[in-house]
Amino acid sequence: MLDLVLAPLTYGFMQRGLMASTMVGILCAVVGCYVVLRSMAFLGDAMAHSILPGVAIAYVFKMDLLVGALVAAIAVALGIGIISRRGNIKEDTAIGILFAAALSLGVALISTIKTYSVDLTHILFGNVLGVRETDLWITAILGLVVLVTIVLLFKEFLVISFDPVLAATIRLPAETLRILMLILIALTIVVSLQTVGVGLVAAMLVTPAATAYLLTRRLPTMMILAAIIGAFSSVAGLYISFYVNVASGAVVVLTASAIFLIVFLFAPRSGLIWRR
Repeated sequence: MLDLVLAPLTYGFMQRGLMASTMVGILCAVVGCYVVLRSMAFLGDAMAHSILPGVAIAYVFKMDLLVGALVAAIAVALGIGIISRRGNIKEDTAIGILFAAALSLGVALISTIKTYSVDLTHILFGNVLGVRETDLWITAILGLVVLVTIVLLFKEFLVISFDPVLAATIRLPAETLRILMLILIALTIVVSLQTVGVGLVAAMLVTPAATAYLLTRRLPTMMILAAIIGAFSSVAGLYISFYVNVASGAVVVLTASAIFLIVFLFAPRSGLIWRR
């Protein structure tokens, strides 16, 4: 058993992959708690796919793909906030409009790149075993920015998430905080691209947080449990993919989904089989 654990660590790409996947698992899980509590799962999926135009433009101009993804994600987040601010257009409608427009633009741009099937595949499906030291630093810095912001504004985010009336009463800048939360989700999605890719990042935002939600109703505890589940799913999924030789991002998500199913069935008091 010890050899099974230590053998992959002799490879540098596995060491970097484990560090990156652990950081992403924790970050996605913590931010995902807000996504689950505010019923924004569709937003996470839409924003993940909306970064494709930025990736394509960055590829054409020989720039870092993550920079292009970051610019596109923040632009979409700001666009959603601005369009839905007046109240005439609901947030889910704004998400649908910008998601369709950005995704279509991304597909159109990528279709003009003859080598996209080789060079951009890791953006769509992740390539955690190809993580470089530079990617680790980017992941660590952006992840730290997101987590520190959540800690500093924890009470404010809590109020606007659960009691908008109280937020208005104490004159919190609810719209500014809402847009800031969208930007934090955008940063989280960009950080996760290398690990699980566009197609699976929404699952890592939602699944660990939803699992933790079944186990507790206190937000701090929910975030801690979700972070543990996200980190464990990332590490276990990476080990399984190493030995089974399948796509690592997919196995990470499947591991998180398996944990959710177990909790859904057997969680004390709330589990389906437990209640029966």
